[in-house]
Amino acid sequence: MNAPLDARSAQPRRDRANPRVVIIGAGMSGLLAAIRLHEAGIDDVTLYEKSDRVGGTWRDNRYPGLACDVPAHMYTYSFEPNPDYSHRYARGAEIQAYFERVARKYNLYENIRFGTELTRAEYRDGRWQLTSADGGTDVADILIGASGVLHHPQYPSIAGLDSFAGAMFHTARWDDTIDLAGKRVGMIGTGSTAVQITPQVQQVAAKLTLFQRTPQWIHPLPDRTYGEATKRRLRTHPWLANLLRGVYSKLFEWTFARAVIGNKPLLKLISWTCRRNLERKVADPVLREKLRPDYQAACKRLIFANGFYEAVQAPNVELVTDAIERIEPAGVRSVDGTLHELDVLILATGFKAHNFMRPMAMVGAHGQSLDDAWASGVHAHRSVAIPGFPNFFMLIGPNSPIGNYSLISIAELQMDYILQLIETWRERRGCAIAPREEATRRFNQAIRDAMPGTVWVTGCQSWYLDEHGNPAMWPWTFERFRADMATPTLGEYDIRPLAASAPDAAAA
Repeated sequence: MNAPLDARSAQPRRDRANPRVVIIGAGMSGLLAAIRLHEAGIDDVTLYEKSDRVGGTWRDNRYPGLACDVPAHMYTYSFEPNPDYSHRYARGAEIQAYFERVARKYNLYENIRFGTELTRAEYRDGRWQLTSADGGTDVADILIGASGVLHHPQYPSIAGLDSFAGAMFHTARWDDTIDLAGKRVGMIGTGSTAVQITPQVQQVAAKLTLFQRTPQWIHPLPDRTYGEATKRRLRTHPWLANLLRGVYSKLFEWTFARAVIGNKPLLKLISWTCRRNLERKVADPVLREKLRPDYQAACKRLIFANGFYEAVQAPNVELVTDAIERIEPAGVRSVDGTLHELDVLILATGFKAHNFMRPMAMVGAHGQSLDDAWASGVHAHRSVAIPGFPNFFMLIGPNSPIGNYSLISIAELQMDYILQLIETWRERRGCAIAPREEATRRFNQAIRDAMPGTVWVTGCQSWYLDEHGNPAMWPWTFERFRADMATPTLGEYDIRPLAASAPDAAAA
């Protein structure tokens, strides 16, 4: 699996019934895809990972205070419980260690090409022709996009950003060489990442200045510590970890996952809890109103966290709500004319959440680029496939229920669905499988028709919305998503024999 790209590409395929599969990314969903493919008896699998380690977002994000907002035992693969989590809500380093352990246990490292970024994928002659940044080439019968959602940092468009004379970095590119102790630290953004970082930085910085554009609703986090006795029981009795996963999954499914799609009593309870959290924790009425959002709770990604309200009231923390005029070498100047002098500037400004595989250039069967296919907004059929892009499937693609549920559970259901389509390829000994345009249009129209009943269209701006203002979300219950992913309706797909000119077409 680790032969040079060009040498491996030249090897003939001996068995058309066993496809060569390439996976883009070795994060949570990429590792899952490789494991499930191996279980299905497909062993010609390569994962391309542009970084030097597995883990995806948990590898890239190493900022202080990083934790998952999904219960830890729910944030595991269903087939691989983790008895070693130290808290109900796992810390980032523990999640990264979990994925590294899974990759070792399932012998995935021999399938991964680290430090190799795919820059182009073109469907030609019945296969995906791939090019990497170093000029290497490869081919694939099946291409799986597992590049994740939150992996391209979003840098702010602020005048003078590059002129800052101190240390500056994005939270997803945390610079461990910068000692924040005793420094004047500024942080642009007060979203979920900033909320987790603030209590940590407040404890060491001489001063922390938070630049807030929009306040966030914060739901208290019912965290707890797992002692050694609990971990030992979970190791001895793995069924207990599976039980925890099932309980948390059902609680999530019956509460939050329903609230965001229109269950008004549940949404009112969430809103009341967030308001109560703010009003109980923040004593200063002026500061409290600065921190009070004017939109419905959960319209943006709801933040589950502890400690932020306490930290923002500390004497060494200043909350700036005036807009930023520009960045200067000495610091940040707000529109009221104040220069906030800083030694370090942290950009907690989120991600380009709708890039998916891009900026990799993709070209489908008829010469259409992915950018052109998505010119009017990102979309997919059943969240996993795109018309005109045969034998290409996505994990956590557009309209996955990422605002409703755990990404691992979503990816597992999607991979089950994709495997059934791959089995169709194997049974027919090679074919081109892509969703029909009309089926995709109907599916996405149904999503648009259902979206007005959800919380995401109640008037806020968030990364859930694409550049056209459309939420790339799932407007129905998770039960419906599970049912949709149970079995592909092959009538929704255009399934054709490979063209006679394709390599090995005669064997198909």
